[in-house]
Amino acid sequence: MKSKTIIGIVLFLVVLIGAYFGYQKLSQQHSASSNGQGTANAAASQRVAAPDIAVYDETGKEVRLSDFRGKPVIVNFWASWCPPCRREMPDFQAEYLKEKDNVVFFMVNLTSGQRESEENARQFLADNGYTFPVYFDKTGAAAQAYQIRSVPMTVLVDENGYLLKQHTGIVNAATLQSYLLLLKN
Repeated sequence: MKSKTIIGIVLFLVVLIGAYFGYQKLSQQHSASSNGQGTANAAASQRVAAPDIAVYDETGKEVRLSDFRGKPVIVNFWASWCPPCRREMPDFQAEYLKEKDNVVFFMVNLTSGQRESEENARQFLADNGYTFPVYFDKTGAAAQAYQIRSVPMTVLVDENGYLLKQHTGIVNAATLQSYLLLLKN
C-alpha cells in the first residue's frame, strides 16, 4: 500500500513539473508574439522566406515583393482609416526621402473595398503630400499571406527575400531608423 502511495505522489510530481515547464514555454511564446515580434524573429533566425505577395501599383500594374529581390525591403501594411497608421506616415515619408536609394519602401494599403477604398487611400496620400510608393492589396491575399490581424504592421525583408523582423502596431521614428539600419547591415 505504501509503494502505491509513493508511486502516486511521484507521478503527481512529474505531471506537476511538466505542467510548470509547459506553462513557462507557452508564456514566453505568448509574450514574444504579443509584442509584435514573436513569430518573425523566430523565423528570421531560421531563415524563413518572406511570403511573396502580389499587389497593384497606382497604375493598376501587378507588382510582386519578389520583384525587389537584391535590395532590402520594408513592408508596411496600413489603411487610411487607421489612426496609428496615420500617425506613423510622416516618419515613413521622412525616411523614404532619405533612404529610397538604399531600401525599398513597400507601402501596402489594405484596400478591402469595404472599410478602405482605393479612392480614400489616394485622397489621404494626396492631402498629406506623401510621395512614397503605395501598392494596393485589392484582393486581401497579401493581408492573408502575412496573417494581418491589425494594422499598422511592418515587416523587414532582407535583400535575399528572408524575413528579419515583424512589428505590429505603430512604429515611431527611432524604431523606424533602427529597422532601416538593420536592413542596410
